Amino acid sequence: MSFAGVSVIVDGKLVHATTSPTTASASGYHLLVVEGQSRTPEPIKSRCFIIGGHRWYIMFYPNDEHLNNNGYITLWLHLDKEEAPATETVKAQFKFSFVDETDKHKPACIHGRKLSEFEAGGNDEGREAMGKSEHLKDDSFTIRCDIVVVMEEVITTTGPTATASSLIVVPPSNMQRNFTDLLLTGEGTDVAFRVGGETFAAHRCVLAARSTVFRALLFGPMKEGTSAMVQIDDMDAAVFKAMLGFIYGDSLPAPAVQDEDVVMLPHLLATAYRYDLLRLRMMWEKKLCEHINVSTAAVILALAEQHGCEGLKKACSEFLRCPDNLRAVLATDGFDHLCRSCPTLMKDMILGVLPPAG
Repeated sequence: MSFAGVSVIVDGKLVHATTSPTTASASGYHLLVVEGQSRTPEPIKSRCFIIGGHRWYIMFYPNDEHLNNNGYITLWLHLDKEEAPATETVKAQFKFSFVDETDKHKPACIHGRKLSEFEAGGNDEGREAMGKSEHLKDDSFTIRCDIVVVMEEVITTTGPTATASSLIVVPPSNMQRNFTDLLLTGEGTDVAFRVGGETFAAHRCVLAARSTVFRALLFGPMKEGTSAMVQIDDMDAAVFKAMLGFIYGDSLPAPAVQDEDVVMLPHLLATAYRYDLLRLRMMWEKKLCEHINVSTAAVILALAEQHGCEGLKKACSEFLRCPDNLRAVLATDGFDHLCRSCPTLMKDMILGVLPPAG
């Protein structure tokens, strides 16, 4: 087990605490040193420490009133509520034990103990009452808290195999980060795109794996299949950069988050449609739904009709069903464009807005 630091309480005050940089492992222990126990009348909280990727702390109660015996203390193990979501449940085995200088670093026998569930802020399973009399020396004692965090959702078997599996920490996938770094560093690039006066280096295999259009472009019989530089004339550089960010990172590029870039969203949607990036197309479509207003409704509706975005069309139609919204949109230039470019859509929209015949 890794060492997760020490908290020192002197005369009822937390006066010293250290933590170890190696405390993110699935198991570890924290030492609680109490000096001047008789001068510690009130409960006190230890320093937070990290085990199994979670922040923990110990609440020390100098006298357990429930046991009606001054020879006992109570210790509570808690998840730090400031670090863990209120809905998070962490499964762990834990044990408090008294130690002295000779056995301070001897692992506690913890593997046979029951599995407890912890929630941020506290729970009923983290409590342990301990008789301190025989361990009290010079009004002081040291307690070791051993914790094994179970990374699996449920332990379904018992015995050595189940215990061992709980000690194996499987890190989260970093594939997304790896591919994004590959784009940012430019290592191993074998094709470049000239867009809007800027040059973007990329990897043919990555683009082909993500887009059937790029696969045909870069590995097909066209000249781009052998060219090291591909010229794209009808696209803004910022739009192409955003698309590359999605291809490598599989998430919304930064421009989609900024309200001032809402003007770029229609171009991003069109680009996703052009390069057959369905997930990106749906993400832009959803983002556009958040920006439907009087000045944009007609333009977005025309774009949705052009690219067959049914969800976006429905969102615009719902907005225009309000008579006040429709009257305001009628006065915009976008509405004139909508009438010219999508006459059938306009007919359907008007019939949908008109009240049924009485």
